[in-house]
Amino acid sequence: MAGIGFELKKLFSKKGVLATIRAYGYAGMVCAGPMLLGVALLLGVLLLAYYYGTARSDRELLISMITYALLFSLSVTSIFSMLTTRYTADTIFEQSEERVLPSFFGSLAVMLVLGGTGYGIFLYFSGVELVYQVLSLWFFLTLLVTWTEVNYLTAVKEYKSIIKVFFVSIVTGFALALVLIYTTPLPIITSLFIAVNIGYGLMAVWYFALIYDYFPEGFGASLYFLKWGDKYPHLWGIGFFVTAGLFGHLVIMWSSPLGVQIKGLFYGAPEYDVSALIAFLSILVTTVNFVTSVEVRFYPEYRTYFTLFNEGGSISDIENIEKGMLDVLKDELLYLCQKQAFTTILFVVIGSILLPRLPLGFNSDMLGMFRVLCVGYALYAIGNSVMLILLYFSDNYGAFWCSLGFALFTNIATYIFKFLPAEFYGFGFVIGSALFCIISFIRLEKYIAKLKYHVLAEQPVFAVQPNYWMTRLVNRLDVRAQGKQQRRKIAYQKRTEAKHGLEQ
Repeated sequence: MAGIGFELKKLFSKKGVLATIRAYGYAGMVCAGPMLLGVALLLGVLLLAYYYGTARSDRELLISMITYALLFSLSVTSIFSMLTTRYTADTIFEQSEERVLPSFFGSLAVMLVLGGTGYGIFLYFSGVELVYQVLSLWFFLTLLVTWTEVNYLTAVKEYKSIIKVFFVSIVTGFALALVLIYTTPLPIITSLFIAVNIGYGLMAVWYFALIYDYFPEGFGASLYFLKWGDKYPHLWGIGFFVTAGLFGHLVIMWSSPLGVQIKGLFYGAPEYDVSALIAFLSILVTTVNFVTSVEVRFYPEYRTYFTLFNEGGSISDIENIEKGMLDVLKDELLYLCQKQAFTTILFVVIGSILLPRLPLGFNSDMLGMFRVLCVGYALYAIGNSVMLILLYFSDNYGAFWCSLGFALFTNIATYIFKFLPAEFYGFGFVIGSALFCIISFIRLEKYIAKLKYHVLAEQPVFAVQPNYWMTRLVNRLDVRAQGKQQRRKIAYQKRTEAKHGLEQ
């Protein structure tokens, strides 16, 4: 995330309300644009289907197919997200940017093959029509590409282009939906699903163009990033467990009294799902604030602190900078909590007034679940921000156990509460998120209390590189890939020289 922090600091240095709004807008689109598009398209599709009189069963099937693709694609990409983020950060720090693009292609290839095969098998036995199987698989694969691109976009400084992509994708999706509805004999939900696919597809292609244009031509094996899986094994689980805790309660509630079998293997709990979808929007403020506030103001102190270690700073300077860095961190986390609390209260108050008036079918039970889930998502957002700070200090072990605890507590509590009356639905997620928040704060407090010990005393006396089977495999692949690339480069140079010789 450091790349986006440097650029945003320039934006926030400009004075004026409009400049501040512009900076927050850029941060929001970079960090939350694809997720915002997902929420906007889901709600928009639901409203369009309702407006054009689509049968309730068809609306629920469409929302279920989109939701399944969103949840399962996020689950697949979460396994690699932390690993590729760390790998990209390390290669940029080592000024080996030519290593970045191959990792994008390599991680994406693995996810498309494994994820696409698994989801394709599920769709084959799902019991829905072939056209919906094809559209669902298309959407799932497009989402895999989009979520992977988001991991690399934080290093790309083309903020205006990123925002343009977001809005063009939304407008294109909705415009195409209307065109298909009015000009083709296709069923309405088929038209809407095609429009959603094309909207996300446009975003994926445009994001790829930005990434491909920014990073230099790739060098080395595309699977070389897997070596980082041996160096930092805890990163494999952190992203996955956070995602499992964030979305697992939705899947569990599909088997609650609110759950319905929509069609074949597609299940859902529409009342709970829609409430959670809208409540989820309340944490986007914290997502953006973490980048704009913590990242922009905390990171310069963090970098200065570790620069003193690397360049032989005096003990007194290190201690003074450490105190200032930790003071900034505590202040920014406090502000983050205050902003999220204010946002949650605002969402609960405005949502309680506005939601019953929208054609979303909100009743008193849904409003109750919405209020509870707003609190749960607020606690999750704060806990997740603290967990990310642990990763800043390379406390992968602590972040791993915090994320595992979040997944276990949330899903176990949700499973217990689903047997209680509807008034208690959502409290399982609140309990899990609260524990996630508490555990992350406790771990961070203990870790920074002995920060110099962790920085110095925990490091090995001699650098030891892991040599597990994955490392040995990717090293061989890397040597082979570099040899082929070098031979192609020499052959290209010879052809170029020969061509110039003939011209002369």
